[in-house]
Amino acid sequence: MWSNLLNKILTQLLLVSFLILSTEIEAADNTYYLVIENHVFKPSVIEIPPNKKVKLVIHNKDKLPEEFDSFDLNREKVIFAGKKSTIYIGPLPAGEYYFIGEYHPVSAQGKVLIKELKNAD
Repeated sequence: MWSNLLNKILTQLLLVSFLILSTEIEAADNTYYLVIENHVFKPSVIEIPPNKKVKLVIHNKDKLPEEFDSFDLNREKVIFAGKKSTIYIGPLPAGEYYFIGEYHPVSAQGKVLIKELKNAD
């Protein structure tokens, strides 16, 4: 009786572990990074595939806060000095979606380019 119960518990733990690991691997493939440094977004253009939800991690290396602002993406988020923040984009159709740093709009500009990505094979 105890061995049956133990087998069921171990099987469920293994299944849960597998599901968690699968989710983390999938998320890593759909994560993109953006850095704010000297009030400039780097890279200024991020290419992502169409019709997929992606995670955008923004790291503000400046000593001042910056606000990621995009009317096109319907996103707005303050990233404090020296901190990282995450936003999610999509799924969206192919196109160009512009963003700015609201506190430094002249220098902090960029775009998300959504298009079919070519394999690096």
